[in-house]
Amino acid sequence: MAIYNARAGQVAYGYPLGMLCAEWNVPFIPGDLNNAWTFDFPMRYQTVPGAVGSDVLSGQGDQYADLFVRAAQALEAEGVRAITGNCGYMAAYQRQVAASVNIPVFMTSLLQLPMLKSMIGPDEKVAVLCASGSTLTPELFNSIGITDLDGVVIRGMDEKPYFNEVYIQEKGTLDEDRVRTDVVATAKDMLKEHPNIGIFLFECSDLPPYSAAVYEETGIPVFDWAGFIRYVYDAVSPRKYTGLF
Repeated sequence: MAIYNARAGQVAYGYPLGMLCAEWNVPFIPGDLNNAWTFDFPMRYQTVPGAVGSDVLSGQGDQYADLFVRAAQALEAEGVRAITGNCGYMAAYQRQVAASVNIPVFMTSLLQLPMLKSMIGPDEKVAVLCASGSTLTPELFNSIGITDLDGVVIRGMDEKPYFNEVYIQEKGTLDEDRVRTDVVATAKDMLKEHPNIGIFLFECSDLPPYSAAVYEETGIPVFDWAGFIRYVYDAVSPRKYTGLF
């Protein structure tokens, strides 16, 4: 018989993963990391009060590192087995947060990049679609230990006026079809410029709803953050296999 001990002040248990959430004014549709229907397991969403999403996205959120550390430690105390975030530009806090807890931390989908580069041939490229092209800098990559960007092409979705309105200006409304059109068009434009693209990597936590459409239109594999989260979930909650032999 298993023996369980209560954690003082905790009102719910059983969350395998926790997500640190900056403050946004964006509708989070199914497929977006901040929509609970995206995952078939419980996700513990933890708002980081005072961490303004637009500051994180623009690279002006250096002062938030301590806020993220404290929120991560609170999630660990609640029993989550791994911690992620809801903006790829939280790469800036990856090292501090990972050093502050004793469970896996993956604050950005960009951590997949070295693996993806190794999955394709030397003449192929990884195409990174991100929210803001101007702030996805070599310095941000360096903060997660990535210094080699050879074979990587980057395009900011903020170049598309409607995407910019929804996710950068945070107008508070979203037309899913218009965003999908923008994302697919951007991917196809990148492929025209770089026919040797072998993989798409979506940095932005808001892009997974459109991964299927990009794959259907281009035939190029798409790696996004929601898939990365499911990968980590399988690592911290290994499935038990049954069946006939």
